[in-house]
Amino acid sequence: MNMELLKKLCLANGVSSGEEDVRQIILNEIKDHVDELTVDSSGNIIAFKKGRQAAAKKLMISAHMDEVGFIITGINSDGTLTVDEVGGIDRRVILGKKVRLCSSGLNGVFGIKPVHLSASNKNEIPKLNAMYIDIGAKDKKNAEENIEIGELAAFEGYYEETDTAVITKALDDRAGCLVLIEMIKSDLPYDMYFTFAVQEEVGLRGAKTAAYTVDPEYAIVVETTTAADIPEVDEAKHVCTLGEGAVISFMDRRAIYDKAMYNEAFRSAKRMGVKAQAKRAVAGGNDSGVISTSKGGVRTIAVSLPCRYLHSPHTVAYKEDINAVFGIVCDLAEAAAGGKL
Repeated sequence: MNMELLKKLCLANGVSSGEEDVRQIILNEIKDHVDELTVDSSGNIIAFKKGRQAAAKKLMISAHMDEVGFIITGINSDGTLTVDEVGGIDRRVILGKKVRLCSSGLNGVFGIKPVHLSASNKNEIPKLNAMYIDIGAKDKKNAEENIEIGELAAFEGYYEETDTAVITKALDDRAGCLVLIEMIKSDLPYDMYFTFAVQEEVGLRGAKTAAYTVDPEYAIVVETTTAADIPEVDEAKHVCTLGEGAVISFMDRRAIYDKAMYNEAFRSAKRMGVKAQAKRAVAGGNDSGVISTSKGGVRTIAVSLPCRYLHSPHTVAYKEDINAVFGIVCDLAEAAAGGKL
């Protein structure tokens, strides 16, 4: 896998509805490797690539471009900024973190009233409306010269690799985008459609329109999912484990997955010589929820990368698991498009 490209994708800012920079990176990477390429009115990328043979079944492989973040809702008299969240973010990971304002390019940091001046319990998790972004402005007028209400803000970019792991923001779902790009650049056995969706984090909005346009018979959603394999969490609640391969879902809060595709994913892992694990919880959701119910229905499976600290500035995943996701998706795609399911 091209880890330099993963770095580029993760360091780009693409908070939901502001995916422009991520979209341009992807377009530059795939434009010379596809037979048809469009960007729809929602901002989704829809690409078609011919394979060595015509597909027996119409297959769509999908990942989302957006990440969680914040939107500026107001400017205080002292020049600090009030915000709301874009997507689901655990408030415990926000305080003291650096952010980048996506339009103005300014840096800021999340602050709160000092604990010795606050009547609240210091052990309580502060609400988002008690926090603010400090961009170093002298006052409201100074801040208004640089930013506008409605501007998006993303966690400050960070990327580090070890021998085994990647630590960065926005692996959800830039790792999925990388898998699709690598597939597009490969020699495909059958014709396939690829969609890079917008606004997954705020209600699966882009994938809904993309699936309606493509109208596939089968879909593979390439995602990331939360791993809780950390100290003080009972093993039964780990959900999935880093180093144990791609995560295959049987059900979540938005979809019940196709049983034949679920079983075939584990056979794909065996054929490819990589690991796979079941997602051991019925929780969360992803673009599968709207893709599977599009038009007359779509047989759908989600293949996910296990990640720790999802929706935070520093998510952690293992390189071997990224390779496992890629291998399984490639093999499963061949089975689906070839009409072997």
